[in-house]
Amino acid sequence: MQNIITQEFVTKQTTPHKTGNPVLLQFVEKRLNKIFFDEINSAESIFKKVSNNAIRKMALFLSGHITRACAIGIAGETASGKSTIAFDIINTIQAFAAEYCFENVITRLNTDDYYYDRSEMVKKAGSFAEFAKHYDLDVPEALELELMKKHIKQLLFGDTVYLPKYDMSGTAIRKDNVTKALPSKIIISEGLFTLTEKIVDAFDFKIYVDVSHSVQKARFYERAQARGLGDSADEVYENASSKAKIHIHPTAAKADIILSGEADRAAYKKFINKILCLVEEIHELHRKNNIVLPG
Repeated sequence: MQNIITQEFVTKQTTPHKTGNPVLLQFVEKRLNKIFFDEINSAESIFKKVSNNAIRKMALFLSGHITRACAIGIAGETASGKSTIAFDIINTIQAFAAEYCFENVITRLNTDDYYYDRSEMVKKAGSFAEFAKHYDLDVPEALELELMKKHIKQLLFGDTVYLPKYDMSGTAIRKDNVTKALPSKIIISEGLFTLTEKIVDAFDFKIYVDVSHSVQKARFYERAQARGLGDSADEVYENASSKAKIHIHPTAAKADIILSGEADRAAYKKFINKILCLVEEIHELHRKNNIVLPG
């Protein structure tokens, strides 16, 4: 899949909001355009697509025209690399925050923790393997996405939330109100169904991780071996793949950004650090109360 970007993305001048500093907005948007343009046109770009609107939204948040927290949703099929990318984003931002003593910068919600409790069904079936033969975990209806959306909204508007915790070891137990989540500047979540209909509009930035079939399949079987799936791996993979075509692949059309799930991890971190350097510059300008910026 080729990189997709239009000249309009780089050159279009937009009218800034009436609130905030229009000079700062213009400066931030120009700098972001350059950062994205350089990455998209690099030989091993992390991007497969960036929408025209993504850069504008980011500029509005970074320049302070939008003052509330932002929510990022990352989706993709199993073994696409979405969790790895999410953790790299989180760790890079947290390292930056620690260096500058910024608090409550990023909070993660794990989509998998919103699977419904099906522990009684597992007990009745005798094992998780028997339970899974008659209960499909690879559909959005297996998760309480409405609750997840509610929690995201609460965090965005400054409320502390207690999140559920789902046991992935095979008990299908979900305990509610377990993990304390503090409101922060960024709320991030990744999962198979993060951009599906029930929850997609909770996110300001919608990211889809795309990966070739061959790479995704190889990763899946490597993971299946580590988890001891044995002979059931083929059946699990076929079901996940067929359901992904129905429920996950179409959500790519809703994404502001499509990332390559095969890019080098160092490349993701390098790009995030470029954005953070801009954040540092904006923070310094605000600290000095000097928003007279170069053209």
